Amino acid sequence: MSKSTNTYNRQNWETADFPILCQTCLGDNPYIRMTKEAHGKECKICARPFSVFRWCPGRGMRYKKTEVCQTCSKLKNICQTCLLDLEYGLPVQVRDSALGLKDSVPKSDVNKEYYTQNMEKQLANTDGTTAVGELERAEAKNDLLLKLARTTPYYQRNKPHICSFWVKGECNRGDECPYRHEMPSDPNDPLSRQNIKDRYYGIKDPVAQKLLKRASAMPSLKPPEDKTITTLYIGGLEGRVSVEDLRDHFYQFGEIRSINIVQRQQCAFVCFTTRMAAELAAERSFNKLILQGRRLKVMWGRAQGQAPPDSKSSVKLTPVPGLPGALPPPPPPPPANSAAADGIGAPGSAPAVPILPPPPHTIGAIPPPPPAMAHFRLPPPPPPGSQASIPPPMRGHRPPVHYPSQDPHRLGTGKQNYTNESKVSN
Repeated sequence: MSKSTNTYNRQNWETADFPILCQTCLGDNPYIRMTKEAHGKECKICARPFSVFRWCPGRGMRYKKTEVCQTCSKLKNICQTCLLDLEYGLPVQVRDSALGLKDSVPKSDVNKEYYTQNMEKQLANTDGTTAVGELERAEAKNDLLLKLARTTPYYQRNKPHICSFWVKGECNRGDECPYRHEMPSDPNDPLSRQNIKDRYYGIKDPVAQKLLKRASAMPSLKPPEDKTITTLYIGGLEGRVSVEDLRDHFYQFGEIRSINIVQRQQCAFVCFTTRMAAELAAERSFNKLILQGRRLKVMWGRAQGQAPPDSKSSVKLTPVPGLPGALPPPPPPPPANSAAADGIGAPGSAPAVPILPPPPHTIGAIPPPPPAMAHFRLPPPPPPGSQASIPPPMRGHRPPVHYPSQDPHRLGTGKQNYTNESKVSN
């Protein structure tokens, strides 16, 4: 666009001191350096000149620059570089389909210019953080957006592009080549054919279609059949989430009985007083719970004493053959009438002694002898009165144990040795 075509538009050309970027495009370097070029390029949506910023998000990353003006960015609440939503990190098509929004930006040049001027007047009356247009009337939160939202920056998106000369085998730069020396995954992949206008208007965006298919295939959390289970399992705490954080989130669904955090397993158990409150909390928190910047895993707990299906207690053991069976039950006690008839329990008599029945194998038959031991035979007992039949302490006086150190005549300590040595010396 020439500067002499329209004086009014030239006066309203955008001049900014800092771009509107997401955390991924900005990078993780806190000491980033940018170059600014006032009115350097035309916006790829409204075709008006704007201030272009260029920077490197990190070491080994490619240089990035702003693609659209800040007015178009504020209308859709998107990043000026990647054109993804600033709050959820999702494409415009996914966000609009989840919130039920319709694109109201005109496509023709004249209507687009008129619409942009009206939106700039509305933005001038705000602090720059308030949404305008369709986003102003949208819902605050949505379940689909919470499921698909990215909570951490994805810096892999800032990698350099693939070197086309290296793919053909003609790159001579070697390690000095600023592009990646990798083979493309699939040349027919629809993600390789993206259009910036399709992403801005939310029409036929391949990235958005991929995310919507993923959302339709997401599993759902079904409540257990046991109606007594009112406990939810919360995983992935990693020491950042406290009991107060869990209570502040789950108290809105119903009365909480207890909250227990297991530090070793980095998980927690939230027990509700009613099953209705537990089902509501599971439905509203499954794949949506984000506390302290962490996405937490929500599942139903098990009943107390219920073992998992793959545990050792569920394995049926076969009985070992040859083991004796269970003992028979004891006989019933005799009736009171028969005891009185026999004189048992009469006044002045001795207390009754219960008569135990003989063992089952002795009734009417002589018990068989025990089987002989084939491997361990004991010697026959000695005859009475022999020396072997007397216990060891009674066999006789045992002489005391003599040690060489107990000899007083050893090593010249005796009196006789001393006198002999004196004679020899004389």
